Amino acid sequence: RPPEKQDGTPINELSLIAFPTRELFVEKISQFDLIILDRYQHRGVLPLLYYDNIAQYVENGGALLIAAGPEHAGPDSIALTPLAQVLPAAPTGQMNEGGFYPRLSDIGKKHPVTRDLDGAGSEPPHWGRWFRSVDVEQPEGETVMTAAGGKPLLVLNRAGKGRVAMLLSDQGWLWARGFEGGGPHVALYRRIAHWLMKEPELEEEALTARASGRLLTITRQTIGNDPGPAAITSPSGKKQDVALSQTEPGRYTVEQRMSETGLFTISNGAFSTLVHIGTVDAPEFKAMISTPDLMKPIVDASHGLLKRLDDGHGGVAIPDILPVRGEVRSSDGQRIVIRMTDETVLKGINTLPLFAGFGGLAMLLFAVSAMWWREGR
Repeated sequence: RPPEKQDGTPINELSLIAFPTRELFVEKISQFDLIILDRYQHRGVLPLLYYDNIAQYVENGGALLIAAGPEHAGPDSIALTPLAQVLPAAPTGQMNEGGFYPRLSDIGKKHPVTRDLDGAGSEPPHWGRWFRSVDVEQPEGETVMTAAGGKPLLVLNRAGKGRVAMLLSDQGWLWARGFEGGGPHVALYRRIAHWLMKEPELEEEALTARASGRLLTITRQTIGNDPGPAAITSPSGKKQDVALSQTEPGRYTVEQRMSETGLFTISNGAFSTLVHIGTVDAPEFKAMISTPDLMKPIVDASHGLLKRLDDGHGGVAIPDILPVRGEVRSSDGQRIVIRMTDETVLKGINTLPLFAGFGGLAMLLFAVSAMWWREGR
């Protein structure tokens, strides 16, 4: 409950502990992967210092998601707290009312968070409408989704080492309830959360390369213009440029068959990555032919048996196991000899008085019989 409301419940009847605000927002805030403020407004529950702690948490590499409703445009908006220093958009104090289709912006069509969302490819989009959004000033970062009139709806931004996402509407539940067919709310929220937590596959600017046999595939993700060719540097030092082709908005790829074996360097602008082509030169692959010579000294010293399981005809020949006792020879050229010593180790002894157990049982039976006799009368 807000601090301005009174609760008449006696203290000795309260079963709830005090909300651990200091523990969460001071002592353990650095352990959070993601902080979500869903239609939150400043009510005096959190001191202003805690908002500053959240802002520092973001700047030091944390993640913050704001799901804003009408409260964000009111006098108790968190945009009027020290948290404002990391927010990408400041509210004007107004709400945009009326039905609209959330749409992808030009950047949103290229951004991995919103690209190829189910239903985004048609006009209007094949999903339900929303009916209000928070009006904001010109935001920082990337506006990947827009509301009515092209106004910002979903804004992604970096603040220091961390990331912030602002969803400027509280109408996402309409998609979850299937209103007018619903919408891809699960995919959208999941991608937002994973982008905030720096999932490599959702980076808006990235260069990746992978090899399948001798085939090298280079992928360049960007929300900008054509990134130009990629440069390939082979293990021998030979360099070549290959043109990247756009396969979908924001994604450029090329496939190239390579003849050399080893570590290749792929670069494009300020980005570079490494990829290995060919057989991996790992120590376990250097001597692939089995030989008994390495184990033979150890086996001979212990009078054991070293034998191949392959019978030479494509089958498996498992040696017989011969358990022996006493002082007999402990080696056999055709069988695995296991000497049975019958040695045991005493770990401990537990004793239980037998008559004490019977005595307790007798007393219990007597008590039950007495109760039965009394009830019978």
